[in-house]
Amino acid sequence: MEAMAQPKYKGKRYRLDKPELLAPAGNLEKLKFAVHYGADAVYIGGQKYGLRSNADNFSFEEMKEGVEFAKKYGAKVFVASNIYAHNEDVEGIESYLRSLEEAGIAAIIAADPAIIEVAKRAAPKLEVHLSTQQSTLNWQAVKFWKDEGLPRVVLGRETSIEEIATIKEHVDIEIEAFIHGAMCSSFSGRCVLSNHFTDRDSNRGGCCQSCRWKYDLFEDGREDNGNWVSEEVQMMEQRASRPSPFKPGVTQIPLFQPEDNQFTMGSKDLCMLEHIPDLIEVGIDSFKIEGRMKSIHYVATVVNVYRQAIDSYMADPEHYVLKPEWIEEINKAANRPLNTGFFYDTPDHEDHIYEPEEKAVPYDFAGLVMAYDKHSGTAVIQQRNHFKPGDEIEFFGPEGTFFKQVVGPIQDEDGNELNAARHPLQLIRLQVDQPVRNFDMMRKRKG
Repeated sequence: MEAMAQPKYKGKRYRLDKPELLAPAGNLEKLKFAVHYGADAVYIGGQKYGLRSNADNFSFEEMKEGVEFAKKYGAKVFVASNIYAHNEDVEGIESYLRSLEEAGIAAIIAADPAIIEVAKRAAPKLEVHLSTQQSTLNWQAVKFWKDEGLPRVVLGRETSIEEIATIKEHVDIEIEAFIHGAMCSSFSGRCVLSNHFTDRDSNRGGCCQSCRWKYDLFEDGREDNGNWVSEEVQMMEQRASRPSPFKPGVTQIPLFQPEDNQFTMGSKDLCMLEHIPDLIEVGIDSFKIEGRMKSIHYVATVVNVYRQAIDSYMADPEHYVLKPEWIEEINKAANRPLNTGFFYDTPDHEDHIYEPEEKAVPYDFAGLVMAYDKHSGTAVIQQRNHFKPGDEIEFFGPEGTFFKQVVGPIQDEDGNELNAARHPLQLIRLQVDQPVRNFDMMRKRKG
């Protein structure tokens, strides 16, 4: 059953042209999927100066290929250059930015004023978008960056929808906001736990996801000076006490039983799918999806759903409805429980994950459609995860493909029948119940 979208934002509204849908792309293949599945623009990382050093990232040649591919579909490519630079980072930035300009990159996303100023001088064809790393939350700060010549500001994740309305009222500038994906437990990504624990600088691309780790908690016990303590405390000490690494002569008492879950402090993920009218009408120009480290299945699924929702609203705002199948699709790609972040209120204890999380994604990306013969009803599938005859699978795609079926007999390229598709990237022939298209994806439930 479809439901009318119920607005939560009651303030002033600004009707906007169709917003840009901006998708993450950790590598060239993900870029192509993001564009195929409906992204108006993608943001990527280069080999330097970005905050996702563990992503595959792009060489200049890959950037050029990505730009050419995106242009065919009317899409743009942005490059995240959003580190906070130390002195040794600045050397070479000028030539790097010129190379981005030569590759056809439309804009960089930057936080450090040094990088911003070099870009404006050395690569004037590159737009400079202010990164969320600047934690820009108010209209006066936004106006400052507009006066500096920047055409777009990516707001800090802590900005509420009321604050966005105030910014749009005071400053005529493009506003980009995260509307889906992982949230940081620190202030707009300015975490130093990673530096402290692993010597990996979060603000130079090395975040080790400290907030997702499992922690033990201890309290300080008695000093080891022979003072009397209760029998209960003595039992706790015998169980798993240890000397404090911070206070010589003090015993630390564990707060967990051995069978207890350990403590984590990660945030739930952001999802604003149910509030598309609010996001559009408050004046957000670019809807940003987080996830350059996420899978192809995640990128394709999330982009495809938001594309449908945005297009549906723009086609008929007065009669827009939220389709339950969109929510179902989003949940198939969800890594964690979802919430609305800071848009409507300040997250509290219910918006964080304090115990080891169960991964929510119930589906695997099983295969990619490479070809389809309408006469025989046979598809050529590039295997991405193990599947076998008898498995229930789903097909979905950017042009409306969606159906379920059971896997029948499968063959390799030479016509040999197989009892399972076991080998990554192996080409498999499979009878399909409905027509499919190139770039359609096949997935199956885990377990």
